[in-house]
Amino acid sequence: MELAELLTAPTEHPVREALRELAPGNWTRWSSRHWRPPEAWRQVLVSRVKAFAAGQPGDGRPAVAAYFTTTERRAADGMRLGWSPFVAALSDTEAIPDLRPTRTTVTAVPVGEAALAEEVFADPELTAALNRLAVLDPPDHGDILRVHLPTRAVTRIST
Repeated sequence: MELAELLTAPTEHPVREALRELAPGNWTRWSSRHWRPPEAWRQVLVSRVKAFAAGQPGDGRPAVAAYFTTTERRAADGMRLGWSPFVAALSDTEAIPDLRPTRTTVTAVPVGEAALAEEVFADPELTAALNRLAVLDPPDHGDILRVHLPTRAVTRIST
């Protein structure tokens, strides 16, 4: 009973730490048998985005939405598409900003450098939530993840 209760709150200690340690393949196998609803991960995402938005300088207009784009990561079994752990845009209106790439130049970043950048600059809880949501509902190239702060809604927009 105690274990079942812990699993209903996957963002609480010690379950949160245990889930962070699972490799994506293990997470998929575990979640398909034991726990499916990504709602708890969405709420972690919303709370971390709200904290990020509150810390941003601005003209006093509150942020309405934050947007995340996809990124490719090298994994043992090839390239894997996931959500970037960095906010691509923070908007104070309901309008969706143009998040199309403005350049065609691609620069390869060594795997170690990309991992180091995430470790140093990304919010660990935000990164964990984005990774879990990407495993549960894999994005496609060109997808955008929208976090609407007033309603706490997280939606994937396909372009």
